[in-house]
Amino acid sequence: MRTYTLGEFSRLTGKATSTLQRWDRTGVLTAHRTVTNRRYYTYDQYLSVMGLPPQLETEQDKRIVIYARVSSRNQRDDLANQERFLRQWANARGLIVDEVLTDIGSGMNFKRKNFNRIMYADDISRVIIAHKDRLTRFGYDWFADYLHYRGVTVTVVNNDQLSPQEELVQDLVSIIHVFSSRIYGLRRYAKEVRDDESLPHGTQPHTKAG
Repeated sequence: MRTYTLGEFSRLTGKATSTLQRWDRTGVLTAHRTVTNRRYYTYDQYLSVMGLPPQLETEQDKRIVIYARVSSRNQRDDLANQERFLRQWANARGLIVDEVLTDIGSGMNFKRKNFNRIMYADDISRVIIAHKDRLTRFGYDWFADYLHYRGVTVTVVNNDQLSPQEELVQDLVSIIHVFSSRIYGLRRYAKEVRDDESLPHGTQPHTKAG
C-alpha cells in the first residue's frame, strides 16, 4: 500500500501541514504513526480528502505512470514539455503519478526500453500519454487492446501540440527508405540469378522486353 509523509501528503492534497496536524489532533483526519512516532498517510486517506471513490486493494498496489517520447535527442525540450503538461493534467484530476517513463526513439521502433517496460509490466494500472503517436506511430489500437487485456488503461490526453509534425515526416521517410532498399535488394538478387550459369535452363527470371 502506498504511504506518504506529512510533507508529501500536504503537497498532494494542497493542504497546509499545519492544517493536517490540526486535523490529526481533532480527529478530522487521524494520521498513522511510524515506530518513531512520525505521521504518515495512506492512499485511502488521500482519496478521502480529495473526494474520490475508494479503490480495490489490488488496484492500490498498481502504479500510474506517464509515458513521453520524442524521436531525437535535440527534442529534449519537447520531452520536458510533455512531462510537465501531463503531470499538471493528472494533478488536476486527482491522479497520483508514481513514475515518468520516457524514450528517445522513433515511434516505429518497438525495441524502446520503457515502451517494453509498459508492455510487460505487471504493476501498472494506467498509462497517461499526450497523443496516440507518443506510444506508437502505427498500430495504436492493437497495443491499446493488448494493454487493456493485461489490465492497463491507456489515457490519451490528445494534445496535438505535443506531437511534433516533423517526426511524422521522419517516420515516413524511414518507411520509404526501407521499402526502397528492399526493392533494390530484390532487383540485385534477380540480376545475380539471371547471371548464374550454374542454374538449370528456364529457372532464371525473365525480364521485360524493351
